[in-house]
Order: sequence, then C-alpha cells, then structure tokens
Amino acid sequence: MTPYPAPVFTRTIGSPVGPLFLVASGAGLHAIEFESARHPVRRNDDWREGAHPVLDATQQQLDEYFTGRRRKFDLPLAAHGTPFQQVVWQALTRIPFGATASYVALARSIGRPTASRAVGAANGRNPLSIVVPCHRVIGAGGLLTGFGGGLPTKAFLLSLEGARPRDDLFAGGDGDARD
Repeated sequence: MTPYPAPVFTRTIGSPVGPLFLVASGAGLHAIEFESARHPVRRNDDWREGAHPVLDATQQQLDEYFTGRRRKFDLPLAAHGTPFQQVVWQALTRIPFGATASYVALARSIGRPTASRAVGAANGRNPLSIVVPCHRVIGAGGLLTGFGGGLPTKAFLLSLEGARPRDDLFAGGDGDARD
C-alpha cells in the first residue's frame, strides 16, 4: 500500500547525474530517486506515468539547477517519514547553496547535539535528493561520506554549487550509510 494520496504520477528524466525518477501527487513532490537508489520508493500498480504540474515544475527547476540558473527550489514537498526524519529534512533545506555542513553541525542545528548518527540515518532516507540537499552534508574534516546517488554524484553536485570541501574528497570515504 502506498502512503501517497491517489492519483500518483511518475516521470523519469535525464540529468547530468543520470536518470532521476520523480513521484508526485496533488499533495506535492514525494520522491526524486537516483537510478540505483539505496532506499527505493515502493511502487504501486496504479501509479501513472505522465503529465502532472508538480512533475513539470520539478523537471523545469532541476533543469535550471543543473544549468546554473537556480540556487533554491520552490516546489510543494510531500515527503513521507518519521517526525524525526521530517525535522532533519527541514534542517537540510536551510543549508545554503554552495555551503556544506557536518552531521554534528546538523544535529546541533535541530537541538540534538549527540544525535549525529541518527541525523546521518535520517539524511540517508531523504526521498527528495537534490531538492532537499542531503548532498551538502559531509563528514568530519570535510570528507565526503556515503550518498544515495554515489560519491561521484555528490562530488559533482557540490562542485556545481561551488562548494569546496577538502581536496581529497574521497579519502576516508568509507561508504557508510549516511546520505
């Protein structure tokens, strides 16, 4: 059973980081999924591929982002998650374009300074990659850590935004489950 209000519409679009699978309904955008998602959305047989205003707006804004004409997204978001995940995902939207934050800093920003692992787990479950910028969260000392779209995609997105984590981006990238 899908947690999304019917009818649900989907679309797969091309991007510089590979195909992106979009899911939306009248409630808003539910998911942006990379081709080899670690936590794929549960599909339902009654979902429809095709036109929907939220999908159209998402595709347009992602195109603008990838061509350097958009720094902030303006879309109706309808991600499903626990209350804690929702708090973390909301905090992600406050990390500015071109900036990065550590898991510890993100945990502090939500008033849970000892919850960096839980914050990492919630970050890894973010269903709205790119739009809710989980790629802006990096490990201690500026190292890139795991990302649902892969570390090369994370590095690409940070480079696109002009973020400058350490030069040895992949050093110590242990592939942990944090997004």
